[in-house]
Amino acid sequence: MDLRPYVDLAPADARTQFASVMAARLGADHQPRPMAEVVDRTVAVDGRDIPLRLYRPSTSTATRPVMPTVVFFHGGGWVIGDLETHDALCRRIADGLPAVVVAVDYCRAPEAPFPAPVEDAAAATRWVAAHVAELGGDPDALVVAGDSAGAAMATVVARRARDTGTPRLAAQLLLYPVTDLTMSHPSYVEMGTGYGLTAETMAWFIDHYAGPVEDPDASPMAAEDLAGLPAAVVTTADHDPLRDEGDAYARRLADAGVPTVHHRHEGLIHAYALMETVPIAMEAITDDLSALRGVLAA
Repeated sequence: MDLRPYVDLAPADARTQFASVMAARLGADHQPRPMAEVVDRTVAVDGRDIPLRLYRPSTSTATRPVMPTVVFFHGGGWVIGDLETHDALCRRIADGLPAVVVAVDYCRAPEAPFPAPVEDAAAATRWVAAHVAELGGDPDALVVAGDSAGAAMATVVARRARDTGTPRLAAQLLLYPVTDLTMSHPSYVEMGTGYGLTAETMAWFIDHYAGPVEDPDASPMAAEDLAGLPAAVVTTADHDPLRDEGDAYARRLADAGVPTVHHRHEGLIHAYALMETVPIAMEAITDDLSALRGVLAA
């Protein structure tokens, strides 16, 4: 496959290339993980029409009809990625917890820059919380989750929920999160080239997405107070330019008294959760989901 750096592409072309890469990684013979139900729908919240995809796992419906509900925000630097690129991961989360997963197809930059994607994420979470029982979920086990940029939005949704008192969240799953748009951590230098995601690409994403990088809704590390947030599973990969900011955010959560499990995965790169055909990557996401089960059971 003839790939070009995202920084040399228009956003629409970058989305097409990323979708092609994800399809190629899975292979022509890939069969999606079976689900009891997969439903696409669009919901209207606060004047916003937000596409969602609901996953209900087949492995647990007989033994556990009421399950945790995970609201999932896909990664892609707020510019690329969609429901299709993260379909395999959402199915794995649904089957692996098990849980009802609601994937959110939030608006993307540069057509809809900060804070529009965050507003979509928050609105979608409110809708899921209001309808969790009819979705087959447990009202006491609502989780926000995401990978990379999606994990950044999950942190913001969790903090807003704490501040407003609604919705009530049980946990957050943050896979290799973006937490600091200043790009000032040492891993940006140490791991900024040669490991998939590059520092140059992150700068391209941020340029399309955000203006005020000091805003905690853009850079979660800028939040003054993390106390009272829901329990968290935070994961990082050691060969990832985002490694240090994810590690630092996990430490801040723990220091603020938030029950926090931090997995720093050795030998992996950014976006490992999307590497469906790489055994070490799938072992890592299995461990991450096991940690989330433990958090929900505590």
